[in-house]
Amino acid sequence: MPKKGPPVRQPTPAATHLLDAASADAYRSAMAQATELVASRLTTVDRPYSGASLEQLTRLVDAVDLDRPVGTVEAALAEAAEIYVDHAVWFHEPHYLAHLNCPVAVPAVAADALASAINTSVDTWDQSTSGTLVERRLVRWTCERIGFGATADGVFTSGGTQSNLQGLLLAREDCRDRLPVELGRLRVLATANSHFSVTKAARLLGLSTDAVREVAVDASGRMSPEALAAELEAVRAAGDVVMAVVATAGTTDRGVLDPIAEVADVTTAAGVWLHVDAAYGCGLLVSPTRRHWLDGIERASSVTVDFHKSFFQPVASSALLVRDGADLRHVTYHADYLNPRQAVEPNQVDKSLQTTRRFDALKLWLTLRVMGAETIGRHVDTVIDLAAEAASLVTADPDLELLCPPRLSTVLFRYRPAGVTVAEADRLNPLIRSRLFASGRAMVAGTTVDGHAWLKLTLLNPATTPAHLREVLDLLVDHGRTLGGPAPAEQDVLELVGDAG
Repeated sequence: MPKKGPPVRQPTPAATHLLDAASADAYRSAMAQATELVASRLTTVDRPYSGASLEQLTRLVDAVDLDRPVGTVEAALAEAAEIYVDHAVWFHEPHYLAHLNCPVAVPAVAADALASAINTSVDTWDQSTSGTLVERRLVRWTCERIGFGATADGVFTSGGTQSNLQGLLLAREDCRDRLPVELGRLRVLATANSHFSVTKAARLLGLSTDAVREVAVDASGRMSPEALAAELEAVRAAGDVVMAVVATAGTTDRGVLDPIAEVADVTTAAGVWLHVDAAYGCGLLVSPTRRHWLDGIERASSVTVDFHKSFFQPVASSALLVRDGADLRHVTYHADYLNPRQAVEPNQVDKSLQTTRRFDALKLWLTLRVMGAETIGRHVDTVIDLAAEAASLVTADPDLELLCPPRLSTVLFRYRPAGVTVAEADRLNPLIRSRLFASGRAMVAGTTVDGHAWLKLTLLNPATTPAHLREVLDLLVDHGRTLGGPAPAEQDVLELVGDAG
């Protein structure tokens, strides 16, 4: 009688949950369930946030035993709905008016699903093939919109912070190629309104703690070219070297656009690298009516754009563009196992601070192929017009005070009825914002200007209407009236911030 061998185990491909031919049906089912979950919420959401408190959500998340899987996608999605989806902040909801988060284009979401499933990494040609070509084509397209010439190049990044970091890294190396200067003597010139990532980048690049020097602004908050020229001279007189000037095309709070052409006149004459942070204002590149607001950007050495702010893309979708592609050599390193020197195929890792990198360019590609650049530009114009409408509503309300006319799509204002002092307004406005957030009915941002508290509407949703704005302003005024009077005790303030509404 023949000996029996060990029992043969039958393959159970579905049990592995790995995406392959055997799990194609499971993939279809999982994606259908996830899509239905989102679609059902999109049709029922009527406020940007549930109003759940930090304590409530902490209890929900901490109650999950990660060592005991639920076993099915259906059960896991149901749990994710309770923990995440039901309490997510919905940026598409018209009463969301807080940060620089835009509603996203449907083609871009479809592209994200493709990119996630296929899992392309666009660091080397043999991992990405045509994905690399799509990204490079979009880089060329964006460079053309900026006005750069045939030698321009760039790379997609994780966001404006990384783009600014890489732009200043290139500026540092360009400066040190030309001048033998110690890192501690290098300076970056920017206004006080520039993004915090400029100072952060300077620290990461090993510059001194006082490397970022502030350039004075004019009455509208724009960089003064005269002050810039004076600051350049002052740095030289001190024996230091300006490695870069950072102009901002759309500051976070006021949406101010520095006078790029005039700034470029100064930097060109001084032979200094000009980096333009257009993370917020990049949507103007496709505006049918306001493209001229970016005149002069084609003279920059490097430009940051955030497609996930003004092109209706899911995060992350940003890029750094350079007028001279040769400058990207400063981030090129070769490894025999990845991108050897003798390689003839295009390897995007040669241009990027990242190695493994998502195919985020596919989102913008599908969006342009479906919507077209002109439609995106019209949406940008719509939200800028909406900001002007919001300013008019604020000005007409006796309980509200406008800080300044809007430039892009942010509006700074505060609750301050007649008889309310500045000190009282400074106390009330953060509380009003916290109470509104806790209610879940609307969301606005907050900031300080010259040490005083202000509220901020950030308008990136073309579906938001003046009627929505009026609702939010009325809610803010109602909370202001409720919170007015004697200052609440410390415990009361904590309850207001954590109130589930």
